[in-house]
Amino acid sequence: MEIDIGSRLKGVRIARKLSQRELARRAGVTNATISLIESNQVNPSVGALKRVLDGLPMSLAEFFAMEEQPAPRKAFYAAEELAEVGKGKISYRQIGADLSGRALQILVERYAPGADTGRVMLRHEGEEGGVVIRGRIEVTVAGQARILGPGDAYYFESAQPHRFRNLSREPCELISACTPPSF
Repeated sequence: MEIDIGSRLKGVRIARKLSQRELARRAGVTNATISLIESNQVNPSVGALKRVLDGLPMSLAEFFAMEEQPAPRKAFYAAEELAEVGKGKISYRQIGADLSGRALQILVERYAPGADTGRVMLRHEGEEGGVVIRGRIEVTVAGQARILGPGDAYYFESAQPHRFRNLSREPCELISACTPPSF
């Protein structure tokens, strides 16, 4: 029988209401170490796992004796718990780090001046919508372009080619949602 160490660690951490960052601090390891273990991207040595479990505190015996239980779904997220999934001039802060089994993805998006999702138009399954909170953004959907400002919104089928560009000198922030999660 193979044990899913990553999911088990994540479940214990969430049950104890600890962020990855807090567990890492308590265990004396990097936040990346906790993230890699929880996502099963690394298989920790017994010593490394013991060091992480010491931050809970929990013994190896307790950890391996636990029955598999799905982690409870969180309902509330502090600003610092939003997971950054963007890069470069575009920040996508996602509500919830693990969207497996979820139907909806919600993002706080920030486009720096000159930010562009690219000349190759985006296309994916589902629908998406959003509301501009601050600044201005050019949204192109199926060949139609509009510049949206605070309070303006968009909602379209994501299979249509689309692109987002900040042509202004000010950052643009918006709240968006898409279904199913696209990244």
